[in-house]
Amino acid sequence: MGLLDKLFGGGKKKVSKETSETRGQHMPDLNIPVDEKFTIHFRKNGGKFLYCDSFKEVSEALKNVIAENGWERIPFFAMDPKLEKKFSADHLTFTDKHKQSEVFFTTCEHLIAQNGSILVCSNQLMERKLNELPSNVIVFATTSQLVESIGEGLKKIKKKYGHSIPANITTLKHFQANEENSDDFLTYGSSSKNLYLLLLEDL
Repeated sequence: MGLLDKLFGGGKKKVSKETSETRGQHMPDLNIPVDEKFTIHFRKNGGKFLYCDSFKEVSEALKNVIAENGWERIPFFAMDPKLEKKFSADHLTFTDKHKQSEVFFTTCEHLIAQNGSILVCSNQLMERKLNELPSNVIVFATTSQLVESIGEGLKKIKKKYGHSIPANITTLKHFQANEENSDDFLTYGSSSKNLYLLLLEDL
């Protein structure tokens, strides 16, 4: 698993943040494994990355995020009943009203290595625009959702859903105020988010 293996496996050998950022800025990434490329770009975007090799570790990471931010008494805004059920043992409280929460808890369709963005659609957002969501976002995803490019992600969505392709397809990419943020069409209506990614190894 490229960088993930270096960071969290194989003798727990860690690669420094500086090394990752330098490589991302000054070296071509054509031959970098998809997981390593995603990690470099995701962190450059300002995202906070938490890799877990079991669901138990996901639960622990989530508890740490909640404690770090003082979110113990805050209901999470969620629009996915399956996600709520999956985390029912973690004693979270949920609301379907975004104005009652400071945190949006969601899944995604794919993780895009090309630019470190997170591909979502109406399955996660319903009809809401990104700027209507809470400024804090926690995304639960798996390593099997990593793809090289937005084009590949869109092809997989088309293959998965057939003639029932979901609407409101967009990307979460702006994880901090940054003048370098691009104005590509998939981030229209976007706003900077404080984003945590809980990534579960499932390959």
